[in-house]
Amino acid sequence: MTIRLSLSVAAALLAFATPQAGNAETLKIASPQRGSWEGAIPELGKQQGIFQKHGLDLEILYTSGGGETLQIVIGGAVDVGLSAGTSGVFGAYAKGAPVRIIGASSTGSAELFWYVAAKSPIKTIREANDATVAYSTTGASTHIAVMRFIREYNLKAKPVSTGNPTSTFTQVMSGQVDIGWAVAPFQLDALNQGQVRQVASASDIAAIRQQTIRVQITNAQTLADKKDALTRYMRAYRETIDWMYANPEAIPRYMAFSTFSEGAVRRMMKDFIPKESLQTREIRGIKEGMDDAIQFKFLTAPLTEQQLKELIQIPPS
Repeated sequence: MTIRLSLSVAAALLAFATPQAGNAETLKIASPQRGSWEGAIPELGKQQGIFQKHGLDLEILYTSGGGETLQIVIGGAVDVGLSAGTSGVFGAYAKGAPVRIIGASSTGSAELFWYVAAKSPIKTIREANDATVAYSTTGASTHIAVMRFIREYNLKAKPVSTGNPTSTFTQVMSGQVDIGWAVAPFQLDALNQGQVRQVASASDIAAIRQQTIRVQITNAQTLADKKDALTRYMRAYRETIDWMYANPEAIPRYMAFSTFSEGAVRRMMKDFIPKESLQTREIRGIKEGMDDAIQFKFLTAPLTEQQLKELIQIPPS
């Protein structure tokens, strides 16, 4: 009887400590690039019941890039924005936008690459003089990378905002844009089939390899009002990443959600997105990110230590 009583008490305590599904708190999430591996983390975690276990229900909408995500977070339309360009966030904060960073989203950025149609005479990004080079939206990580290419290689290329990877592919194949951008596994099938050729990767630029170029953000008022929920969100997000890299069910689930081929997904996992690139606990390369923001006119001066402390508020593990 003592054992049964102890078990009953333990069960009651567990029920008290764990948020119940019926009382789940809803968070609205903006995720760029529906179908990307990084952007699928909230969706797969929701399917697996991981966020529900942490007392959360997610409403997920998809944007065309980090710049668009930043704007709707600033406006308070969503609670969390994934994959916003770090330099763009620095610039928005410096201009008084009520934005806060609650975690890293992508570090190293090997998953971002640029390509041309197979018939293009361009062999590498260094040959992109007088060419149009795509990026998603202003202030996004793709925008910063393109500006980096132009600066590093002294190019006379023209950056062009093309939106998401699907619309970008259409513009490349129809000849509207010379060099398109993609995030793996987008366009990996086209690469494998010889329709397009890769000419650059964001990680070609040495400074980017150790830099957090995309972050997770929230509105300052949301952080004040929902700090506990955001802490639980980040814990569930990290748990989902662990599941995605450890559980064999993750890839079939992702393929069903994204509709990408198994070959593209396997190549993505092998060559483009190591687990460490999705770490959330540390914003790396802050100085380099601020230098970029100044160089490309998102910032007029580096943020101070006090400003960085206010801007970056990553919940504890």
